[in-house]
Amino acid sequence: MIEWNNLDTLSTFNTLAKDTTPVVLSEVMSGEAGAERVHNYSIPMAAGLQYNYAAKEVNDEILGTLAALAEEAQLIQKFQALYNGEVINTGEKRLVLHQLTRGQLGDDVVADGVNKRDFYVAQQEKIAKFANAVHSGEITNAAGEKFSTVVQIGIGGSDLGPRAMYLALENWAKANDTFHMEAKFISNVDPDDASAVLQGTDLAHAIFILVSKSGTTLETLTNESFVKDALKKAGLDPAKHMIAVTSETSPLAKSEDYLAAFFMDDYIGGRFSSTSAVGGAVLSLAFGPEVFARFLAGAAEEDKLSTNQEVLKNPALLDALIGVYERNVLGYPSTAVLPYSQALSRFPAHLQQLDMESNGKSVNRFGEDISYVTGPIIFGEPGTNGQHSFYQLLHQGTNIVPLQFIGFRKSQIGNDVVIQDSTSQQKLCANVAAQIVAFSCGKSDENKNKAFAGNRPSSIIIGEQLTPESLGALLAHFENKVMFQGFVWNINSFDQEGVQLGKVLAKKVLSHETDGALKVYADLLNI
Repeated sequence: MIEWNNLDTLSTFNTLAKDTTPVVLSEVMSGEAGAERVHNYSIPMAAGLQYNYAAKEVNDEILGTLAALAEEAQLIQKFQALYNGEVINTGEKRLVLHQLTRGQLGDDVVADGVNKRDFYVAQQEKIAKFANAVHSGEITNAAGEKFSTVVQIGIGGSDLGPRAMYLALENWAKANDTFHMEAKFISNVDPDDASAVLQGTDLAHAIFILVSKSGTTLETLTNESFVKDALKKAGLDPAKHMIAVTSETSPLAKSEDYLAAFFMDDYIGGRFSSTSAVGGAVLSLAFGPEVFARFLAGAAEEDKLSTNQEVLKNPALLDALIGVYERNVLGYPSTAVLPYSQALSRFPAHLQQLDMESNGKSVNRFGEDISYVTGPIIFGEPGTNGQHSFYQLLHQGTNIVPLQFIGFRKSQIGNDVVIQDSTSQQKLCANVAAQIVAFSCGKSDENKNKAFAGNRPSSIIIGEQLTPESLGALLAHFENKVMFQGFVWNINSFDQEGVQLGKVLAKKVLSHETDGALKVYADLLNI
């Protein structure tokens, strides 16, 4: 029987908090001992990736306690309950089914009288058929000409994840002859966002995807109206240029204003929706349904690893437990995600929403106050850009910030040159290797301005190349990490009430139902 208990009531956590001596990285990562540690503290992920945690402040004793914590907290059993269709989202009384979009991990899940795996596969097949028809010229604009651009209109999880995934695979697709259509994204209700995208788009050859589960999202519907107005001014019929990704019960589902509609449901939150129709439509149009299928396969392979009871064979679970140790025992308030791959330039932004919207909670699953900290602040930029931006604080600032590096041995395009006896990719990889050791080992110097204390913990996920499969594995790894941490903290990672209050007050401002400070701010902004 599964029990949902607060972290501070677990005996293994109290052992971890009271009896643990942190590892001194500057000692264990130096010399031959450091070389051996790097080899030993690494476990395989899906799609040829490796999770290396040698530069984390753990040893075999701490890892053993973390494994005991995972067992006491029943983390694998809770994951099993999730993928077998129990109501895990207690705030909204919903199932949590994003894993089902990429494969069946357990029992059939039937909800609302429908086998949900069959439902998701049907939507994927429907999207694939539509994308192939667009690519072949079976579906065209009113002049019989092929569409060349796809523009996604959405916000939050309808934008951040799909945009990050598109950018991650754009150059790979071009290098591998699977690039079909350029994708663009409109998200911010700021009119400058939509205007900038539309000004650089050939409207006559563009197809627009409106993404809104409810069909009522204010920012998205506002941007849809903005786009429709631009299409009409260009002498085009918006209904011949728009498709919808929505729920079957939304007002968009059977509207004649769209060429087609593809469906999602309430069991997949926006930040977990990149492997649903939300990501499937734009990625299949941009790269082809076969590439999207490969992306799903990588995620499915990583999901299977996350079912393993053995912590040292379950990279997402291990990553999650080390993160809890850093947050709740060592007291680190934030984590930096640092991909040494320009293709992952928006991946940290996606993980920021995934993690902070999921685990930014101060009450447990039952609505009771908790007395320990939960999700960390997530931020990041790709290397080496970040090195010339915020790494100064990471190396010598007063706060210790755990780091999650991501690196690949090969570039996506393969177009490289040798300059000063090494290629650009080798220089990139040299930088990430140097940073890990610099952060962990530091450097002594009589001039304190040039001294580095070291003992800054990091992990790295290493792969051969960023491909659809490895991207899917990366995505699933972090989704499952966030899930496991939510289970440890006994919070509901699958609702997001924190985004609602501002929306309610914004509607009051727009309807001029304001007083006090809200009215003054509205007046200052000429609303």
